[in-house]
Amino acid sequence: MREDSEQLLDDFLTYIRDVRGYSETSATTYEVALRQMLEASEWFEEEGRWVLDITPFRLKVMKNSKKTIAKKLSAIHSFVSYLQEQREMSIKLIADESVKVPRTLPKPIEEEYIEEVLEDAGLREKLLVAMLYGLGLRISELSSLKLESIHPGWVEIRGKGDKVRQLPLLPAIHSMIMSYLDQYAPKRYLFEKGGANMNPAQLRYMLTKLFKAKGLKVTPHQLRHSFATHLLNNGARISDVSELLGHSSMATTQVYTKLGDARKLKEYLGAHPLAQKK
Repeated sequence: MREDSEQLLDDFLTYIRDVRGYSETSATTYEVALRQMLEASEWFEEEGRWVLDITPFRLKVMKNSKKTIAKKLSAIHSFVSYLQEQREMSIKLIADESVKVPRTLPKPIEEEYIEEVLEDAGLREKLLVAMLYGLGLRISELSSLKLESIHPGWVEIRGKGDKVRQLPLLPAIHSMIMSYLDQYAPKRYLFEKGGANMNPAQLRYMLTKLFKAKGLKVTPHQLRHSFATHLLNNGARISDVSELLGHSSMATTQVYTKLGDARKLKEYLGAHPLAQKK
């Protein structure tokens, strides 16, 4: 079964790329976790069905963080579900108990810091920040954004699982895009280099370098966090923000409301007269 499992894994990776529309980064993350699992785990047959015992794998990764283990288990569950549903294989999975991961609050960037960076940025870097912060895009979504998906007043985004959503395009960002197109003349994708779209790593490097020049350590996902947090802090409805972000469940978006509550509590504790008394 070990030799067959390698072919099944290759088929699964093709499936999530071509059918489910996973990004190359996500597919690579799945591949690393699953190859590690297949190398350490045991396959055997029992009562006419296959049994996959990942106990040795769990022991091997037990020193990893809970978040890392949870991601690896998620990849394994997806792989087994694929084998059961797409390949009609009967499989029993052993030692697949889930790991509880504490939900950490995102760290948004203060608005004044973003404005300060935008003031000194070049046109391409300014548009990069505007698309991530102004639309709340994932870096993979921006990397694959085609010119044909950009329209006056709105933009069509293809997100996780090949889901499509339409986002309103602020006039200031649309004007910036028009200036960018005149100056850089990309052929197919908004951000191109050497005739191909700039991959997420290239865009991430450009962004981190831009903020680093101002003494700030910022990731693309932090700008997405900032987009959601600043909207909610200014009265936007959570259902609308969830739709803009492309979340499949509103529960995913609710972490941003917790951030707002934590910030309000901190401001209260610092401002209340009793907080000044020893």
